[in-house]
Amino acid sequence: MTRASRARFAEIVHSEPVDVGLACLLIGCEVEPDLDIDASLAQLDDLARRARPYVETSGAAAGLRQALAGFQGSPDDYDHVRSSLLHEVLRRRRGLPVLLSVLWCEIAARLDIVAVPLGLPGHVMVCLGDPFDEHVVVDPFHGGDPVEVAAEPVLQPADLLLRVLTNIRALAARQPRSLDVARTQLWATELSLLLPHHPLVLRRERGELLVRLGGFAAGARQLEEFAALVEDVDPTAAVETRQHARLARAQLN
Repeated sequence: MTRASRARFAEIVHSEPVDVGLACLLIGCEVEPDLDIDASLAQLDDLARRARPYVETSGAAAGLRQALAGFQGSPDDYDHVRSSLLHEVLRRRRGLPVLLSVLWCEIAARLDIVAVPLGLPGHVMVCLGDPFDEHVVVDPFHGGDPVEVAAEPVLQPADLLLRVLTNIRALAARQPRSLDVARTQLWATELSLLLPHHPLVLRRERGELLVRLGGFAAGARQLEEFAALVEDVDPTAAVETRQHARLARAQLN
């Protein structure tokens, strides 16, 4: 991702309302710096245009299910970073539950259908309609099949984007250690840190990744900043992190 793309991502995630679809496409710029964002947005617009007659004839849930037939997921999708990138989901018609739910919500919004993502344990689904009134919950990972679950908790945009980036970090962590894997973990961590709220431990993770990639001075500074933030609540972690920072600085000699 270019500096301009990251600045745009930061601006979007701090705006109201958050343009989740655009934010997800900007995440894709980390792996495809020349990604044509406008072309991907046009794909979403085209899907919505094609979905409109289905929705008008069959209703929101059935109409979207017909229009988005072929977009779904499988267990194999959990092994690929591309399944967490919206532009790849548009290309391959495959993805993880959270990205397929983003797709459904983006198409619904273009058709003025109320739709919100639900953050269920280990899975994301979509509530079509008012979560506190008449609604239908669908599972985009399984082709949009309706399911009988409570329409809660609703995922807020920042939490949804953190979930997308956490999936990427988790996938990379399961791969054999390499510089490429560390770079993937680093950009996913750095984007997470741009969100309005994020786990504090990500600051330590960023420092550790910078050190692994040879950024000893920058990594040490990040580790020391983390230690200063947590020393009152977790002195042991602060001591261990400062030791790591000293080791990193020693690599500069």
